[in-house]
Amino acid sequence: MSVLGNTALSFSDDQSMIMDVSRAFCADKSPVSAVRGLLETDAGFDVAVWREMVDMGWPGMALPESVGGSGLGVDTVVPVLEAMGRALLGGPLLSTLLAGQLLLRAAGNGTGLEASSRAGSEPSGFLHDTLSSIAAGAPATVALLDGADWGAQTIRCELSGDSTLRGAKQQVWDAAVAEWFVVVAQQAGEPVLVIVPKVAIEPAARRDKVLIDATRRAQSVDFTGVLAADGAVLRGPQVVSALRDVRLLGALLLAAEAGGSAASCLNTTVEYLKTRKQFGKLIGSYQALKHPCVDILMAIDTTRSFVYHAASLLGSDPLGHDAEVACRMAKAQATETLKHAGDRAVQFHGGMGFTWECDAQLYVRRAQWVQQAYGDAQHHRKHLAQLLLDR
Repeated sequence: MSVLGNTALSFSDDQSMIMDVSRAFCADKSPVSAVRGLLETDAGFDVAVWREMVDMGWPGMALPESVGGSGLGVDTVVPVLEAMGRALLGGPLLSTLLAGQLLLRAAGNGTGLEASSRAGSEPSGFLHDTLSSIAAGAPATVALLDGADWGAQTIRCELSGDSTLRGAKQQVWDAAVAEWFVVVAQQAGEPVLVIVPKVAIEPAARRDKVLIDATRRAQSVDFTGVLAADGAVLRGPQVVSALRDVRLLGALLLAAEAGGSAASCLNTTVEYLKTRKQFGKLIGSYQALKHPCVDILMAIDTTRSFVYHAASLLGSDPLGHDAEVACRMAKAQATETLKHAGDRAVQFHGGMGFTWECDAQLYVRRAQWVQQAYGDAQHHRKHLAQLLLDR
């Protein structure tokens, strides 16, 4: 008997088509030269490319048709994130997708969005309009962290009885360009979600954060004094379930992205090994360099297997035991795969690998960042031990 219980793995026609389109698009729009050209910009991504992504319907892929989405399901997003990771393509897509999923699941997974009222929140008109805006391409983000620990469950941001927020959030992804903020707060000891438009946040309440992955942007945002609009608060037990799901979905989508980055990192390393000569021979001919590359390739294939296994278990319902196990396994594997690929890329490039001009730096920096976001390998394995062994 397998300790995993569920080892299903499927790859739908939709995923295959989306993978082909997204790989071609990302490769065309995000060569390494374009990535480097955006590293020092304020936004960190090309706005024109983002508009093309919106035109292709990527922000609304996993949202229902009732709000202008494609209704394809969150599993179809996985190949898009993998392609973006392969090309190091920046932009607010990941944060927007997670914000949409958090709202959708907290409202009852889009069943007419009437479930938000049953869950004890305000009427769903504001929520419907927000999801429609996100599906149409308005960037959104989740204000989740009260501190620097991705594993922390304590919520310190408060929503008072008069619907006023008090507290700050750290490392809010793509906050500088987000039109909507989904703020995780608590009221009377229970978690709530507050939808905050960007116009409600004063410029002085924002502080840019420097991330080791220079392709990404984040801010700390102080929401103190922000008054929640009518219909902008979601309450009830579905909020707890939605937060759990989005933590797992965030881990999985980052794993897909990291797997794509690891594949690109290996390609970069191999191309260098095929051109660099030492002692009159191509260094790629030495077994001491061949074998680690094979190890990385096998780890990348393992990562993809874990990622698409997890994607096979996703649906609109709250994630079950098998889906949680799969998401955690994918993140733990992907984290270490990209880290190993980045380390070897720097080492195999020799002294040049330690310089900013070497592309290996882009991958090793992403590896350092992705380790922590939505939990590192140790965090997920701690939970896996309970899920798999304490039964």
